[in-house]
Amino acid sequence: MEQYAVDQLKAIARVSRTTPQLSRAERLGRWAELLEDDPARSLVTLRETEYLPHDQRIMMRITGSPISVAYADPVLRAAGLEGDTYGDAQSFFDLNDRQLHGLVCSCHFGARVDAGIVARHLRAASIPGVKGILARMRLMFTR
Repeated sequence: MEQYAVDQLKAIARVSRTTPQLSRAERLGRWAELLEDDPARSLVTLRETEYLPHDQRIMMRITGSPISVAYADPVLRAAGLEGDTYGDAQSFFDLNDRQLHGLVCSCHFGARVDAGIVARHLRAASIPGVKGILARMRLMFTR
């Protein structure tokens, strides 16, 4: 098999770098899979996201958070995840404040949370038509 540099290939073929297009469900599913790869992994939560003004909240980040797990994935980065801030995750995964707050805030889990727990919450939050705490609890216990 012959190998060519990209510049050489451009002379003999049309070369383009494409960004994979993932649906919202595929993006959320990929994030959940990454968390499920090591369900006992202890992750750091973001502190009191609901109390910060919007411009400060979207800039929140912390190494070792559920969001940083997503950002470490080359597939999600290639699909458009630009960083590991609250705002990056909110925009890329198309989550509202209530949904993302429920996945990453310390008021729900304490200072640390197992990746598997976040994955279960993420899967429950990403299923269309599932509303209310009882429906989400049923999903958490039936999977």
